[in-house]
Amino acid sequence: MKAVASMVTPGNILADIGTDHGYVPIALVQRERIPKAIAMDINKGPLQRAKDNIVLYHMEEYIETRLSDGVDALLEGEVDTILIAGMGGELVIHILEAGEAVCRNAKELILQPQSDIRRVRSYLRENKYKIVDEDMVFEDGKYYPMMKVIPVDVDTFWDNQKEQTMETCDIYGPLLLKNGNQVLRRFLVKQHRQMSQILLQLEAQPESEAICRRKQEVLDELHYNESAYTILGAIKNAGI
Repeated sequence: MKAVASMVTPGNILADIGTDHGYVPIALVQRERIPKAIAMDINKGPLQRAKDNIVLYHMEEYIETRLSDGVDALLEGEVDTILIAGMGGELVIHILEAGEAVCRNAKELILQPQSDIRRVRSYLRENKYKIVDEDMVFEDGKYYPMMKVIPVDVDTFWDNQKEQTMETCDIYGPLLLKNGNQVLRRFLVKQHRQMSQILLQLEAQPESEAICRRKQEVLDELHYNESAYTILGAIKNAGI
């Protein structure tokens, strides 16, 4: 939560989509990083919990709550930052697509998908959202990547990149790679060890169509894992 909140540009008005308990907007207003916020959720239960916490912390003047499916209850240009965190990647993409006009009129979006990270980054790249900041944290045995993106009219960087470079960046994050993020480095080492062990186990089993298919999947994962360090140098040289 702290890492996600730190990505919000100070002074911006925030919309927290899927706010749950409302902790992020409450913390940001408390610390005077933002002047006001709109806490939004599709379900009445979580929204009521957010309302109760807002009252508890005497934030009623600064944080409004709205029942909303994604950004449906948000007006174009009403906020500066849209935060979409703590939900699956498919749902993140759905919110971006269904609320395209609203999302593209925000100054920035902070995204923290908990699955399908590769698909989310691919969607952003293909739909003119530029990743301007990334972070990754390890908590309770899980890795959580997050990113700040801005809508752009043109992003020519990807025009000159090889397919493998783009796919590796989609999997691991272009700025996580560029910045040599330490949590990502640990993730890469752990992933390589796990995939290598799985491959050894698969090779010890009688060959079948299913085994061959799984072996190829693991080999592909190892290929992208090992290419991440090579891509890191290419990204630095390209000046992303």
